Amino acid sequence: MNRTVYSIDGKELRTIELDDAVFGLPVNEEVIWYAVNNELANRRLGTASTKDRAEVHGSNTKPYKQKGTGRARRGDKKSPLMVGGGIVFGPKPRDFSYAMPKKAKRLALKSILSLKAQSDILKVVEDFTVESGKTRDLVKILKSFGDQERTVLILKDDDAKVKQAGRNIPWLTYLSYDNLTAHDLFYGRRVIMMEGAAKNLSTFYGEGAEAAE
Repeated sequence: MNRTVYSIDGKELRTIELDDAVFGLPVNEEVIWYAVNNELANRRLGTASTKDRAEVHGSNTKPYKQKGTGRARRGDKKSPLMVGGGIVFGPKPRDFSYAMPKKAKRLALKSILSLKAQSDILKVVEDFTVESGKTRDLVKILKSFGDQERTVLILKDDDAKVKQAGRNIPWLTYLSYDNLTAHDLFYGRRVIMMEGAAKNLSTFYGEGAEAAE
């Protein structure tokens, strides 16, 4: 698959060959759904907690006598039927995370990259950095490729300057080529990938990488 490489000003520079094993696969919607939900589940804190009748504060004595009042019999004030009583089957702190097979996760990420490439949402840009580390300099580059919308920037390495410049942009998510997330990548309305990242992705997710595992 041939794609155009753009300058930081949005001008066409040259073409680059993208690996079809990474960017030209049939889109597997099921494994994408599985990967996105796996990431959301792993992010859940699971800190919701309620008190049952053994944990709420209150007396164990009967609020009134068993017979003769004409009212329903009561055991104690901590009964779930009483206001201020315990909660029945309420949530307790728990771990929602679960492991996903590595091959399935890799397939999901390649399917998303293929989906973005086939729908022309993916743009390949020459390698750049933001020496000043200022947000306005990075915003100027991003505006060359469209309006402000949910954007994913795939970096060729762990560029601290770009991350510093992008941390104050609410509609920007930056990802390293070797640490992609299915949720952010799938919901990105615009994906800008550095030329170096495209080459690294071909090595990292290509057929040779899977054969070596």
